[in-house]
Amino acid sequence: MTYLNPPALPGTLLIANRGEIALRVMRTARRMGIRTVAIYTDLDRAAPHVLPADEAHRVPSYLDIEAVVRAAIEAGADAIHPGYGFLSERAAFARAVEATGIKLVGPSAAVMDAMGRKDAAREIAVAAGVPVVPRGEGAGFPILVKAAAGGGGKGMRTVRAAAEYDEAVAAARREARSAFGDDTILIEKYVERGRHIEVQIIADAHGNVVHLFERDCSTQRRHQKVLEEAPAPTITPQVRERVTSSAVALTKHVGYENAGTVEFLLDDATGEAYFLEMNTRLQVEHPVTEAITGLDLVELQLRVAAGEHLPISQADVTVTGHAIEARVYAEDSFRGFLPQAGTATIVQWPQGARVDHALEPGQVVSTSYDPMLGKVIVHGADREAARRALVDALDRTAILGLTTNTGFLRALAAGAEFRDASIDTAWLDRNAVVEPDRDVPRVFVAWVGAQLAATSNDAITGPHPFQADGWRSGSDPAPTIVELDRPVVVDRHCGRVDDFDVREVAAQGNLLTLEIDGRLLSAVVNVQPHVAEVAYRGQRFVFERPDVFGDHPVAVGDGVVTAPMPGTILDVRSAAGDHVEAGQVLVVLEAMKMELSLKAPLTGTVTGLSTFTGAQVALGTVLFEVKSTQQPDTPA
Repeated sequence: MTYLNPPALPGTLLIANRGEIALRVMRTARRMGIRTVAIYTDLDRAAPHVLPADEAHRVPSYLDIEAVVRAAIEAGADAIHPGYGFLSERAAFARAVEATGIKLVGPSAAVMDAMGRKDAAREIAVAAGVPVVPRGEGAGFPILVKAAAGGGGKGMRTVRAAAEYDEAVAAARREARSAFGDDTILIEKYVERGRHIEVQIIADAHGNVVHLFERDCSTQRRHQKVLEEAPAPTITPQVRERVTSSAVALTKHVGYENAGTVEFLLDDATGEAYFLEMNTRLQVEHPVTEAITGLDLVELQLRVAAGEHLPISQADVTVTGHAIEARVYAEDSFRGFLPQAGTATIVQWPQGARVDHALEPGQVVSTSYDPMLGKVIVHGADREAARRALVDALDRTAILGLTTNTGFLRALAAGAEFRDASIDTAWLDRNAVVEPDRDVPRVFVAWVGAQLAATSNDAITGPHPFQADGWRSGSDPAPTIVELDRPVVVDRHCGRVDDFDVREVAAQGNLLTLEIDGRLLSAVVNVQPHVAEVAYRGQRFVFERPDVFGDHPVAVGDGVVTAPMPGTILDVRSAAGDHVEAGQVLVVLEAMKMELSLKAPLTGTVTGLSTFTGAQVALGTVLFEVKSTQQPDTPA
């Protein structure tokens, strides 16, 4: 499109977000010659998204509409990009921005009002002739209870029996109120085995709408996406045509402008595709669409926001190859997916893959924000090439200092079910991914530990580089016993670690390559005075040295319940002296928008309640104790 008087791109863009999406928007803005302004909270003063911006302003909260708009005015911003999460789908924010004359890079407040709520969007979809999921009231179980406002899987609960209904509704309302400030819920039929298919659209202010094909986001846990890919690997051409044409029709029907995503649920049992919701913003998984189309969605967003016509027609949009994205979270996937916090000591992202992240060594990860640390995106000539590339990229991802889900992602991507594209939206809720064993990581730590013992008589006082083993005597040296989670026998002279044949091949920094039983394997190893960490195939393994601890915590008995994650106490449902039944919920803990109900471990009396609603608790804090009221059996 050629203009006699082309619309002007924004000269200054405020990014109303943090983390990897803020950095991703900055990259495109910088390439387009647009000045960028970051915002930050007290907790984020030194966060990775702050310094790369041309200017930065403090705000009390990323959800503070007045403060964010004021920062944009003070910075002289022409436009605001909301990213995703926070204020990105808040019509009140869009309305406040519109009132200043600053352009929001997104749809209007009126469209957000219409499509930003699942209940209203459902009725609009019906009016546009788009099929929707049947209502759940009176349809029998299972049903899905979900927040009418917001997205990202927050405020959603599956209910399979009447006895679960009240608790599920209460929990969904709490989570929705916390995440979106709105506790309205919607009840729909729950599709047991479905595929989550979503269509990326882009629309300008002149009535032009194109779709950028679809993504499959079926690999999810409790409605939170884990792996996303494009194009969808299992749908037929007929279903592809149905969902893409429906997405374009709905977009035109509401007069939508900018980038958006129309989500569908494909029922495996019937082949029917139902409209779920419209996300009125850029999606976390937009990079896989960029990979297969060659388009920069943020650039298209900025050009459309500036009033330009779309520079592409539907015929211009083609698909090349296959792309997959893995979301890296601060969570322990093999311990109930509990949120994690800590300081990242070593961070190594894979070369050769696209990595959108905002995690650096030395960075403190708290439970105050969403647990997503970054995204690893790969592109291949076909799906299997992309899948293999993802496994390789996750193998070369190492994060130490805190636990992440990277090893879980690697195991999932390497598994037969993902390879065969047989995973539906509830597969991860029905099946467990096997935790990697500790044998190989233990070999790496023991090998380094024995080397340190051989080269120094001093106590270990800090991180140690790998170094040549110069220790030799007139006879073969005796094996070294390395105390880890169990004693490990290391004979470096003979190349043995317990029952493994081991040869050192290469060592550079913390990256060590060993030949173990005839296979070349690599791991990132970090040895500290009292603990050693290994990142192997993405998974973090921790080995403590129990012999050096003189201050063991008091042993926790069967009746004592501690905080399994750092977070905030949302609800306390008992008091000291109360009689409680085993399994009764006594405390509700929240971190990173995840709720965890802590239950009485046995029937008895509450004697050690040590928390209150609103309290901030650390990992391992004793929350309550229940003393059994049952009398022990008396021997005959």
